[in-house]
Amino acid sequence: MTGLTSTVVRLKLALLRNGLRQSGGRRAAYVASAVVTLLFAALQLIGLIALRGHEHAASLVVLLVAVLGLGWAVMPLFFPSGDETLDPTRLVMLPLRPRPLVRALLAASLVGVGPLFTVLMLVGSVIAVAHGAFAYVLSVPAVVLGLLVCVAFARAVATANIRLLTSRRGRDLAVLSGLVVAVGAQVVNFGAQRLGSAGLGQLDPAADVLAWVPPASVVGALDAASEGAYGIAVGRLVVSAGALALLVALWARTLTRLMTAPDGSTLQAAEPAARDRRTSAGLRRLLPAGRTGTVMERSLRYVWRDPKTKAAWVTSLAIGLIVPVFNALQGTGSIYFACFAAGMLGIQMYNQFGQDTSAFWMVALTISSTHDAYVELRARALALLLITLPYATLVTVLTTALLGDWARLPEALGLSFALLGAMLATGAWTSARFPYSIPQEGHKNVAPGQAGLAWISILGGMVAAALLCAPVIAVTVWLNVSEGGDRWSWTLLPLGAVYGAAVTLLGLRLAAPRTAARLPEILTAVSKG
Repeated sequence: MTGLTSTVVRLKLALLRNGLRQSGGRRAAYVASAVVTLLFAALQLIGLIALRGHEHAASLVVLLVAVLGLGWAVMPLFFPSGDETLDPTRLVMLPLRPRPLVRALLAASLVGVGPLFTVLMLVGSVIAVAHGAFAYVLSVPAVVLGLLVCVAFARAVATANIRLLTSRRGRDLAVLSGLVVAVGAQVVNFGAQRLGSAGLGQLDPAADVLAWVPPASVVGALDAASEGAYGIAVGRLVVSAGALALLVALWARTLTRLMTAPDGSTLQAAEPAARDRRTSAGLRRLLPAGRTGTVMERSLRYVWRDPKTKAAWVTSLAIGLIVPVFNALQGTGSIYFACFAAGMLGIQMYNQFGQDTSAFWMVALTISSTHDAYVELRARALALLLITLPYATLVTVLTTALLGDWARLPEALGLSFALLGAMLATGAWTSARFPYSIPQEGHKNVAPGQAGLAWISILGGMVAAALLCAPVIAVTVWLNVSEGGDRWSWTLLPLGAVYGAAVTLLGLRLAAPRTAARLPEILTAVSKG
């Protein structure tokens, strides 16, 4: 081990040791997480060993190692603070050459619970598929190569995105990490259900492809060696070694550029400012003139720039698509599940002023009458409709296509539009009647002491929206149970659209005077965070 490598490894150990010394709570959390992780790895190792000799064991472990490699690549993007040595810019002032630094950082990356977990998973995968002397000989280099590919992949991705990870957008990724985990859990759940009903044989086609994709190719090589295909086995190991060399080369090149190129603190801000002005002007031309366009632009910028608002929107978009589509793919869905998209997106109308936090005082200064409040609320609803209306339509059409029930498309769209209008109406009213603050720091979405307001606002508003949709629901049921009603089901589309628009306008009209009259109370409520 060279002097630089040993120094960086000792630095990694010192950072870990000093971090645990900061507090007993942090030390306990680290030990508990390490024990849970290693216990899970041990259980997986036992399960993989028990899988040895199964007909489709190779397909399963190939996909498992592929997912493991994907996890190594993605996790640094969502948890950049988990390893201080992931940020090479801290070493930029030291006289270090890129390639020795790459070797040192690669060695330091092998220290920790994550690499040990990966080794256990790779060892279990090797035991599950390796048969014969040649496969046993290849097993040791295969495990080492698989581990190095995973670690180099993570380092290359983290180094290429380190400017992003240390910026505001990096914090956005951290906020959205919970969504990725939730969506991934739904995908895994769906895949497990399909495998439970159809068997592991469904994995064979995907495994045949991934067996040539590193790091899964190291397991594919052992499987080929066990079957006597020695040329294929060597070829897959060569592919893995080539991928490792390519990742290290890309990592070194990115590291060189990162440590020698100027960053945003040394560049003039005139050009980005001009670009922001051009972007703003382009968006502004697409929106209405006057206060309406200004408020719409502000609302859309909240969606794009504010981490909490963005997380709420992306979560609603993802869940609104996952629920109807996954149920349709499993054959247990209904076309009416498509209304879930409109419902999830309609929630974004609730607590409109809370997302402004203490900056709401600038909005309050521009509201001097009921008309000003109405225009403000209407513009916020229009900004929301720019996203929700086409998205709800897209989800409904996609669900209909998966189910093949095109005859019910008009009524499903009509119900979605009516529900969306009802939620816009009740959201405008509850925003004025039950406002609450959204803390900007941490993962809480409600300020302390305001949880009751949040529950009343959201749950009460949703119940009211369901009641407002009762007439359209009643007409839908009547047409479905009456003789010859199918001939008139197409009327539910215009009926739902008109009804939703009318309810929205009515809700905005009723919420406007309350908003104008309660500006001081709203400002106090939304500024508590």
